[in-house]
Amino acid sequence: MMNDSDTELEGAVSPLTYLQQGNGDAFDEVYEENKKVRAHWEPILSHFSGLRAERLDALHRRAQRILRDDGATYDLKNDPLSPDVWSLDILPNIIDIASWQHVESGLKQRAELFNLILKDIYGEQRLIKDGIIPPEIIFSHPDFIRECSGIKVPGEKQLILQATDLIRDNSGHFVAIGDQTQAPAGMGYALENRSVISRVHSKIFRHSYVKRHSSFFQTLRNTLTDLAAHKTDDPKIVMLTPGSSSSTYYEHTYLANYLGYPLVQGGDLTVRNGKVWLKSINGLSPVDIILRRTDDKDCDQVELSAFSMYGIPGLLEAVRSGSVILANPLGSAVLESPALMSFLPALCEHFFKEPLKLENVASYWCGDPDSLAYVEANLDSLIIKPAYRRSQGMSVYGHSLDEEGKQAILAKIRSNPSNYVAQSYVPGSLIPVWCDGSLESRPSLLKAFTVAAGSEYSVMPGGLSRVADAQDDYVVTHLSGARSKDFWVTADQPDHTHQSLLERSGFELVQEGNLPSRVVDNFFWFGRYAERAEMSIRLIRVVFKQLSGLELLETESRDTLLKAVSLQTRCLPGFTEGEEDLFENPEGELADLVTNANRVGSIKSNLLAMLACGEQVRERLSADTRIILNRLRDNLYEIDRAFMNGLPEAPEESLDGLVTSLLALSGLSNESMLRGHDWLFLQMGQRTERAIQTVTLLKSTLVEQLPSLPQQQVLESVLLSVEALISFRRRYRTKARVPFGLDLLMIDRTNPRALVYQIERLREFLDMLPKHQSYIPGGWTPENRVILKTLSDIQQVDLNALSTANDENRREALEAQLNSVSANLEQFTSLIADKYFDHTAGPQQLIKPKWKLDV
Repeated sequence: MMNDSDTELEGAVSPLTYLQQGNGDAFDEVYEENKKVRAHWEPILSHFSGLRAERLDALHRRAQRILRDDGATYDLKNDPLSPDVWSLDILPNIIDIASWQHVESGLKQRAELFNLILKDIYGEQRLIKDGIIPPEIIFSHPDFIRECSGIKVPGEKQLILQATDLIRDNSGHFVAIGDQTQAPAGMGYALENRSVISRVHSKIFRHSYVKRHSSFFQTLRNTLTDLAAHKTDDPKIVMLTPGSSSSTYYEHTYLANYLGYPLVQGGDLTVRNGKVWLKSINGLSPVDIILRRTDDKDCDQVELSAFSMYGIPGLLEAVRSGSVILANPLGSAVLESPALMSFLPALCEHFFKEPLKLENVASYWCGDPDSLAYVEANLDSLIIKPAYRRSQGMSVYGHSLDEEGKQAILAKIRSNPSNYVAQSYVPGSLIPVWCDGSLESRPSLLKAFTVAAGSEYSVMPGGLSRVADAQDDYVVTHLSGARSKDFWVTADQPDHTHQSLLERSGFELVQEGNLPSRVVDNFFWFGRYAERAEMSIRLIRVVFKQLSGLELLETESRDTLLKAVSLQTRCLPGFTEGEEDLFENPEGELADLVTNANRVGSIKSNLLAMLACGEQVRERLSADTRIILNRLRDNLYEIDRAFMNGLPEAPEESLDGLVTSLLALSGLSNESMLRGHDWLFLQMGQRTERAIQTVTLLKSTLVEQLPSLPQQQVLESVLLSVEALISFRRRYRTKARVPFGLDLLMIDRTNPRALVYQIERLREFLDMLPKHQSYIPGGWTPENRVILKTLSDIQQVDLNALSTANDENRREALEAQLNSVSANLEQFTSLIADKYFDHTAGPQQLIKPKWKLDV
């Protein structure tokens, strides 16, 4: 199957080839033993081998660019300027539908087996009482939660989601080497991989009749909705995330957007009267189901872990009462124990009277004397693992140890055998990857996903395929440090089971007003930090121009502008208490104000704070917004390089990219964002900060009266920093007088950077805010009063009086007016925060609860 536009031109370089790879006992995904290409690989391999190396490189760069624009990261460093972009190989992994159906059957059986084990462990515990499972495997497990005993999830299944790590043995059979039952990760990345590869290889994707993922996620939505069918037809479902500190935070935002659920953090929820509530700008709204991405122990600080930063105090008590349902249920992490894998074959016979359909990797729990003896005699062919996932120990590959290392690990096992499990080593099957201009082989692993679907389980067709970075790497076991692949299950006819999540039956009410308070808080501060950074950049850029301009900058002008920079950024004392030498040589201080991220108020500090707010609401940012934020990150990186050795030549030009990116963000929010509460608070933050920054700028530059020429230079610098100098000159010709400047900067309604313009916008935004519980019909709220008073004061100013200086050359009236406006704006922000952002009431006492009937 060839793409005419991509095929090799006659006379060009030789087509790329992928030859049969040999690696001991590893299974070759592409070639049969007779060196013949497997039938389901032939169209794909033919297509890719017909492309030029330059074309594949271009496709690879395009895929990585899409991932970066999407914000797809697996970010262990949590560096806002250089996040780890999700690594995706441009060649898919492929399996034919017939082979996959056997795997699918085994995955369904495995999920049902874990479901029955979970039900028994927190129910009758017959498996332990009958001696099928040793009690220490469960009761000594740090993830066994005794407080969850007796808790049941409504419906036929206790385990909602499950993931299994699969690897092919040398005969080509899939073998399960591990399971995730707590909060399985990877579904979102599999969906993103499919989205990217289907765009990069659209033609070959369509012609390969690849099974789609959408039906799996539709099943997940239906299952979650059905969990609360006994009490409501329209349950409130949220997705709980640890937040941007989680290395898989991107996946949480991606899934929340795809499924249409609000993404919440622990602080967004509270337990009141035995129920879980979402703290929104409209007050509290009930939550029925939580799809959690947090670990068991982190979910409740009262009963599980007092040190957790991500939980909801009192959640477990609400779960017991049945007022809220968790998927997966608390306590399910115990099923992830490698020690339990030793007993899965026997458990399968016990429950189903049949063997495992999906072979289990040979596992040996060292707490059993016979297994320990086997491990001691066969260490070379085994992998030693901690018996419990929460243990911080690493897997040890026996064949990689020397004699001293073998004796050391055996000594550890013998000292506490029940804490160790050994598993047979199965090398990952070999699969082609695009690497350094050629097709090479890498060992691979597949993570497959199942979801409860009524009385059975449904399997995602495909999953998340990962490959090692080097041919000699061992089995890939983590999301990080490995390249991923899209996994295609190919058929001989189109997949008609595809159903978009947009094609939902019924009508779901829009609950825009139920935005978590944290979300609007972050949008508000996103706007404030963006405006704070922009105003500082504009002023510093003007100072750079004036210091190196054609006209001589008077000493008074220079000193006033440099002091204004320190006051504007609030990086004090800076130039406010600087000696003469600092004013004569300001380059070092100015460079620090641009690039020092550890200096609160610097340009970089403000932009990093803005990016941090953006990360907190990533799921609500558009694709174009993410592209602009990436460009801004690139600009910051370039500035770091430019300022590495102090001020560069023409330093003002290095700041132009930042201003352009910030203007693009502002324009995008005005032209593309829906006028919801997120937009409203973003605008309020921006307008509030612009007003505060304008007041600060006027105070630092115009309160002190200067001689005629320095006064003109300072006034024109201020006007230039707010893009008003040309308008000023057109309006007032050569009359550079302070009253005229104040007219344009304070009370001109046609100037979008004038002080009065910001206050009038804030007054409009207040009318758009949701009515709070304390609202009195017909009455003015405190924040309305503050804004109306500020607007009235500004409208009544006498510009000539404000411009008149006293005997000490200070414009006292202007200073008093600006101080009053500044105090009002600070009071306004406090009132908004108290009403819409802060919910300080703590959780209720859980001992002998007596729930009230009202909230």
